[in-house]
Amino acid sequence: MTSEEREPQKVVAGLLADQRLLVACAERDMGTLFRLLNHRGISTRRIAAAVDITQGRLYDYMNGKSRVEKLAIFEQIADAFHIPGHLLGLANRPWEPSAPPPPPALGEPLPDGDDMAAMDAFRTADRQAGGGRLYNAVVRHLRDNIGPRLVDADSTPHVFAIAAVLTEMAGWMAHDSGQDHVAGRHFTRALPLARASGDTPLAASIAASTSHLALQTGDPAAAVHWARTGLDLASVGPAVPTLIARLHTMSARALAAAGQSASALAALNQAEDALHSTPGGERPWLSPFDAAALALESAFVLRDLNRHDEARTHAEYAIRLRESSRARSLVLSRITLATLHLHCNDLDAALTVGHDVLAADPNLGSIRVLHQLDDLRALLAPHHSHPPVRALLTRFDETRRARMLLLADIVPPPSKGATL
Repeated sequence: MTSEEREPQKVVAGLLADQRLLVACAERDMGTLFRLLNHRGISTRRIAAAVDITQGRLYDYMNGKSRVEKLAIFEQIADAFHIPGHLLGLANRPWEPSAPPPPPALGEPLPDGDDMAAMDAFRTADRQAGGGRLYNAVVRHLRDNIGPRLVDADSTPHVFAIAAVLTEMAGWMAHDSGQDHVAGRHFTRALPLARASGDTPLAASIAASTSHLALQTGDPAAAVHWARTGLDLASVGPAVPTLIARLHTMSARALAAAGQSASALAALNQAEDALHSTPGGERPWLSPFDAAALALESAFVLRDLNRHDEARTHAEYAIRLRESSRARSLVLSRITLATLHLHCNDLDAALTVGHDVLAADPNLGSIRVLHQLDDLRALLAPHHSHPPVRALLTRFDETRRARMLLLADIVPPPSKGATL
């Protein structure tokens, strides 16, 4: 078989884990994508024919003289090479597997017996709208649909596993709602459920979540302990590279917070190696962890080690990789990037990203986002003598008032004497 006869869809399938392809798609840089395909043995003639453009136009794209702008061409590229729609900011293509079911309507029970669909629906809704408005729905589903099955004499390990998954998810939603003490109780309950199911990777995933929460509540020693506990669990169960990467990342973050620079960077390198190791044993019910998540967590590690220039490079990379449907993840990444620009004394860049941050959906039900917006505003305030900063601060205040009105039903009451 000659190089020109290689099947384009098979070539792309082998590149879907390649960071160069992922970045090219995230940036909608089709010239780089076409060069990658050409270097892998797909002729320019075949690429042009597949996309229904002339070879001259293809060479313009590949040489950077022009860029693909038309939606129809992006769709043709996705369909010709079987690039998943979300990588190019498109809807799922007709040839892709069915998309997850729509998010559950608040207050409506999910159908019994379809645990994976319930998990996917809650997870999708959480990514798009934040956990604040979904917390009660998940707890109600656990109580009404899962709880009775746990005490059934015929219950299977699967029931304990899905109970653990949804209890962990409730913990994350409580954390997103600013109720870390409630989140801790959920994670504490989720771990024995995972152990009862016999699913060691699931127990390790819950340990990673507990490590994250310990770090957020100012206890890096506990965060290191839980990350190591998770790694111990992961070492005796089926190997799940993304889970191992997540656990090494949590260890790196905790070590960085504790000021242990060399150990933190070593753990971060282990996370990178794990994430790019041979895929296998992935489990759809585990909390997802991907290259965009690793890039953002790397930014946090490097920030805590005062390596701000490197940190913002990772934050920019996280934003390029993260798909537009992950609304909360994107806004948190942009807040992080704006903060890092300020640490690097790049006020103009911070202002640009700050305006992007405030363009996020105001209905995003995340108290965590609201608190981080407040932190970013506090960092900008000392520069208020600069007119563009004053304009952005005014926009911050207007946005915060609007968000507080929209989130009034999920904002936890302040402690005595405290103000929001």
